[in-house]
Amino acid sequence: MKSKIIPLLVPVLFVAACATTPMQPSKPESVSVTFAHPENFTDVKDSFTGSLDKVRDGYLENLADHIKENASRFLGDGQKLAVTITDVDMAGDFEPGRGPSSMDIRIIKQIYPPRIDLSFKVTDAAGATVREGARQLRNLDFMSDPVAAMRSSETLRYEKALVDNWIRDDLSGLSGAKK
Repeated sequence: MKSKIIPLLVPVLFVAACATTPMQPSKPESVSVTFAHPENFTDVKDSFTGSLDKVRDGYLENLADHIKENASRFLGDGQKLAVTITDVDMAGDFEPGRGPSSMDIRIIKQIYPPRIDLSFKVTDAAGATVREGARQLRNLDFMSDPVAAMRSSETLRYEKALVDNWIRDDLSGLSGAKK
């Protein structure tokens, strides 16, 4: 019986190791993300733990890194993307009346969708504007979003899915972009 179990495990471990290898190096330096007055953002200021600035900055840095990594794949040679985020309201909320021990527990329900407000500008190698705009990112059906479902163990999975959908919708089709 032992000889039947071991051969089944080897291919599974091999496939899992191959699935984590990145396909192509990206160029996140072609994307800049700034936060306009993050201390006034709707939700990243709502925390009952530790230093508010430290918690907020950790969430925002995580979100900025995600945007840089994923948006850079849609840019053509010499193109740059500048994103300014003006508000973040994370999925879920802290519900009052749940008792003192639940003050740090974010309750995720369909009635608390993620929201991100941003403006962006894509420029070419000469600095000419290729595409720009302002967006209010919303997904009222965020709990059923397949992009978020793929990240079930990640912090900010609903917010990352929101920006991934925006990146795909607004940045696909840029001249010379790699998909």
